Amino acid sequence: MKVIHYVVVAVLVLGACYYLWMRPPSLNPIADSRAAEALTLVQNHRAQGYPTILQAMTEHVRSMADRNQVARLGEWRVKQVEGDQYEIRVWMRDQGSTGQWFEREFIWHADLALKKVNAASLPADGITPKEPDLVP
Repeated sequence: MKVIHYVVVAVLVLGACYYLWMRPPSLNPIADSRAAEALTLVQNHRAQGYPTILQAMTEHVRSMADRNQVARLGEWRVKQVEGDQYEIRVWMRDQGSTGQWFEREFIWHADLALKKVNAASLPADGITPKEPDLVP
């Protein structure tokens, strides 16, 4: 009987460790406040046809679901490049009408010192409006 007790405790401890290791990113907030600021800067940046980039991405997923097609938005990832410059990435997978999956990776560079966002990939360039030229 004592062996069963130890086995149950060991299974519970291993299950808790597995959960902590595999928990979803929404339960694991970004520890670096500057990285969180860079992510917020990108997600709240204007998008073509939508108020923000985050709204454009989630609206695309919703509109695909309305057409009975599947689209999945991946986890937002933030990496410090140097100093106040961060790289933000997210992938999106769309299922075409033939059942084939298409994956696009959206990449932006955020400069916290200048509060500026630049598209760094072709998919990101498609939803990020161009900044007006200040030089005549």
